Amino acid sequence: MARLDDLAGDDRDWRAGRVFSLVYNAGDGVLELLSRASARFAAENALNTTAFPSLGWMQHDIVTITAGLLGADRRPDGAGTVRGYLTSGGTESLLQAVKTARDWGRAECSITTPNMVMATSAHAAFEKASHYFGVESRRVPVQPDGSADVEAMADAVDAATVLMVGSAPSYPQGVIDPIPELGALATERGILCHVDACLGGFILPFLGTLGHVTKPWDLSVPGVTSISADLHKYGYGSKGVSIILYGDAHLARLQPFITSNWLGGLYGSPSMAGTRPGGPIAAGWAVLHHLGEDGYLRLAADSWAAASRLRATIDDIPGVAVRGAPDATVMAFGDDGSGAVDTFALGDELTRLGGWFFDRQTPPDSLHATVHAGHAAVIDELCIDLAGAVTTLSLTGARAEDRGTTYGTV
Repeated sequence: MARLDDLAGDDRDWRAGRVFSLVYNAGDGVLELLSRASARFAAENALNTTAFPSLGWMQHDIVTITAGLLGADRRPDGAGTVRGYLTSGGTESLLQAVKTARDWGRAECSITTPNMVMATSAHAAFEKASHYFGVESRRVPVQPDGSADVEAMADAVDAATVLMVGSAPSYPQGVIDPIPELGALATERGILCHVDACLGGFILPFLGTLGHVTKPWDLSVPGVTSISADLHKYGYGSKGVSIILYGDAHLARLQPFITSNWLGGLYGSPSMAGTRPGGPIAAGWAVLHHLGEDGYLRLAADSWAAASRLRATIDDIPGVAVRGAPDATVMAFGDDGSGAVDTFALGDELTRLGGWFFDRQTPPDSLHATVHAGHAAVIDELCIDLAGAVTTLSLTGARAEDRGTTYGTV
């Protein structure tokens, strides 16, 4: 354990709210709960739930709760047709959505060279799915506000299109795409429509209750055939638990892999992995029941307040600007085009001043901020440092030598 502590010495200080990426912190009490629940099921294996029915029951409960949050009971045919599965994270959920669409296209439309249409803001995991499953990725530039261009996406659809993608919100700039229009387009063209709510699935429902988000985006929107949400993001669960939901059981049955073509008996797997650790499932189940609706509403309010404070500060400082028109608590910001500040030098200066860590993005050059409840206590400090950093860079004209924009690493 001492060696592990030593190895972690150079890691970013997310516990103190310095990291605006990768980790979502609901406080020490929740962290302790996650640790205890995960440890209790650290050795159990969700590969076979006849051996560990507890894990099967917890998965079912998580899917049921998530379906309720994401509008299943507001579908025209009710929640009874919605089915879903747990995955290891948002990337796997998006992979499964694309694989299912590919298999649907083969079975229902005899499509052998499928494609999918999405905005340039859609997550990079769709490119991974394109590579893995042979589904051509057709990307369309976004509107000035960062939202998907429905007309351009309509022009990109052809007879081999199996899937339309929308984000709620998009990762790069935090914008909710026009999901009703995308759903209507998918219905008109007779194709599937997946909403990537991996980032927003466990905060947008509560921001909606609080009156901050009014755009429709979930399973209740006509034409939406599947949706994904990450419990380990704004659900504040342990890494990695995500949920993918399908609007009807027929479509959901295309996701699992089942075979008996070997000497070991029937093998069934609902997701990419065979062995699946029980710890994250137990921790995800525990945090849902621990926080409940009241807890998530409180955390959503704290996240919104912190994000609003940061955005207002950026708007008030000459030389920097928010990218696009973010709808929730995720945003990107950088130079305002005046040339007064180099965006990546700004990120370096914020690290120097207070140990703040922001992912870098391009194009355009941006600093990415995923604001969560754990930032509420330190957001004022960040805003002071941000103003100071802009002042310093405006005087020195410093530019960052490192222009790298790494989101994932190998």
